[in-house]
Amino acid sequence: MKKALTIAGSDSGGGAGIQADLKTMTVHQIYAASVITAITAQNTLGVQDVKTLSSKAVCSQLESVLTDLKFEALKTGMLANSKIIEVVTAKVKKYSLTNLVVDPVMVATSGDLLLKKEAVKTYKEKLFPLAEIITPNLDEAQVLADLKGVQKNDPYALAQELIKYGSRYVLIKGGHNPQAAKNKVAQDLLYDGSQYWEFKAPYLKTKNTHGTGCSLSAAIASNLALGMEMPTAVEKAKEFISGAIENNFEVGAGQGPINHFWKLK
Repeated sequence: MKKALTIAGSDSGGGAGIQADLKTMTVHQIYAASVITAITAQNTLGVQDVKTLSSKAVCSQLESVLTDLKFEALKTGMLANSKIIEVVTAKVKKYSLTNLVVDPVMVATSGDLLLKKEAVKTYKEKLFPLAEIITPNLDEAQVLADLKGVQKNDPYALAQELIKYGSRYVLIKGGHNPQAAKNKVAQDLLYDGSQYWEFKAPYLKTKNTHGTGCSLSAAIASNLALGMEMPTAVEKAKEFISGAIENNFEVGAGQGPINHFWKLK
């Protein structure tokens, strides 16, 4: 069985973060291991508290799994601060890890800040150059690219700017784009520095979208672990997420999760 590693924060509500990644990788028939970077007190109503682990604790977890297991792919989610990003960067280099999917988690869907502002520069300079793909949503891409005017909302311009930081591919997720709801189409844009791929799906109006970004990046990592080329890995991951959103169910009183198990019905 192929193996993948997720390095992310824990969501006590089970909808996003480590929990969403493990569910996603499991339904893709991938053996999933995890390194926890932060513990959140979180439910469908939002994030009530965040406890970031020390970079030493993250380093110990990484050493433990990487000295024993060989991974075909890995993904990062909430890394919280520069020190943790630097630790992850060092381990990726030390163990020559491949198929790194970086989801630059900055803000939870509820609006809670999950990344120190100083860490944005560290992402760009240290981790992005090692990534096979980075998967920011529109809001995250705008922060990372720091473009002005009409280019700020242009996924093509954002992708062109972000590819400069060294990842092999950039995926601009379109679910946060105001045009998605207006046009009733959720479009993600993949770019490798010379070629674009567009992935479209019907825009589904529902409050139950918690964990979409985490799960998408975990699905891409799973597909890369299975040996897929990047465009196919993204296409299949997009199909998985669209089905998970369409088949969502009610959990709690707030913004519920997607349904990771919809294919198992």
